[in-house]
Amino acid sequence: MVRAAVLPAVGSPLEITGIVLPEPGPGQVRVRLAAAGVCHSDLSLSNGTMRVPVPAVLGHEGAGTVVSVGEGVDHVAPGDGVVLNWAPSCGSCHHCAIGEVWLCAHALTGTANVYTVTEDGRELHPGLNVAAFAEETVVAAGCVLPVPDGVPLTDAALLGCAVLTGYGAVHHSARVRAGESVAVFGVGGVGLATIQAARVAGASTIVAVDVSPEKEALARAAGATEYVVASDTTAKEIRKLSGGQGADVAVECVGRATTIRTAWDSTRRGGRTTVVGIGGKDQQVSFNALEIFHWGRTLSGCVYGNSRPAEDLPVLAEHIRAGRMDLSALVTERITLDGIPGAFDNMLAGKGGRALVVF
Repeated sequence: MVRAAVLPAVGSPLEITGIVLPEPGPGQVRVRLAAAGVCHSDLSLSNGTMRVPVPAVLGHEGAGTVVSVGEGVDHVAPGDGVVLNWAPSCGSCHHCAIGEVWLCAHALTGTANVYTVTEDGRELHPGLNVAAFAEETVVAAGCVLPVPDGVPLTDAALLGCAVLTGYGAVHHSARVRAGESVAVFGVGGVGLATIQAARVAGASTIVAVDVSPEKEALARAAGATEYVVASDTTAKEIRKLSGGQGADVAVECVGRATTIRTAWDSTRRGGRTTVVGIGGKDQQVSFNALEIFHWGRTLSGCVYGNSRPAEDLPVLAEHIRAGRMDLSALVTERITLDGIPGAFDNMLAGKGGRALVVF
């Protein structure tokens, strides 16, 4: 019996309750969580913006220690530190075959499975495969990757989503080059990771944008050279801060139509706008045909940072060991399982960076 945060139904409050966790079967791994990040995607799953089978244990950004492994698992062993990978690639679908593993057609099929039950017998699904909002979890072997040397286990939780997404948005999707200007919309966990990644890439000007004036210190500590409080004149301010042309790259980490449109308007002619934020179907963004031609900008979506986790984690670890990236700087609140609803409230209010559940 372990404690977990259960979503009983879409739109319902989380329940902190006991679950009866089974031993791992063939091709499975049992992990004792050290920490789990509270991501905006968890909030989106709980309120129905993103679909998830329920009841479910949410949480998809985590790290911990292997407790036991099932038959056929040989890449990790009991006692190993691991990062949870919520989007394991199958290796055989069309996208995997052409190297786009972040778009794997079967990455989320595990969410439909029943993986355990509550103490009163209700069947539970693993939210985004890994069910990290629990003291322990049982996952498919493909959902665990060894923690790189030199990365503290608690900090490593952030590698599972925020850091891979922010780093990948900069290095894989937008392909930021040294000397370019970058505007980052949204200074939450992913936004802070994006700012750090832009600094690592050698961006000359990094403009952070958020609705909260209180986040300026966080943004500048991550590497932002400028800070803009979001308003109707945001695009004009960014153009002024980037030589009058607009940013070479804009990365939107919010998932709102107005923010996506502003990020596009803030990008220079011929620049790149990358959308990381996950918005609802009601968030409609409009462009006219003439402006698409005239501005020559690229607008692209970005799933999980377009990352290959097994290849990217060692690269990120080197940046961390060298002091170029600081995972702990993304965390503004350390909480217990009972603090997750409050962390959701803070996200809705636009407060803080990443909340980290520490077990």
